[in-house]
Amino acid sequence: MAIKNSFSLLLSSLMVFALIAIPTISGQPSGTWCVANPKIQDQVVQAALGWACQQSQAYCSRIQLGQNCYSPNTLRDHASVVFNTYYQHNKDQGGSCDFNRAAVITHTDPSHDTCQFESVPDSK
Repeated sequence: MAIKNSFSLLLSSLMVFALIAIPTISGQPSGTWCVANPKIQDQVVQAALGWACQQSQAYCSRIQLGQNCYSPNTLRDHASVVFNTYYQHNKDQGGSCDFNRAAVITHTDPSHDTCQFESVPDSK
């Protein structure tokens, strides 16, 4: 009976290890990112982008001409950078990824070319 219990414990430990380590070992990024909602009208996304930039110019600095996230120069690409930056810096203080439904959470890293999207682990 003791051998069976030890084997069950070992098997459970291996399963937990696999769930935690395999995504990291496989090179697949893990985390959450906040991006522009593709189903929402441009006017709503534009208004939310303007609001986020008013909260802090730092959120919008990376989408300025010559900066690493300027290209592609589209509303949704720029909004995704700003929404994610705001979300990552404010989520532990109650900030959400909603922006009047203009944004959604994704578990797929939206980084591209020279534009890296940060994903800060929750502190909880």
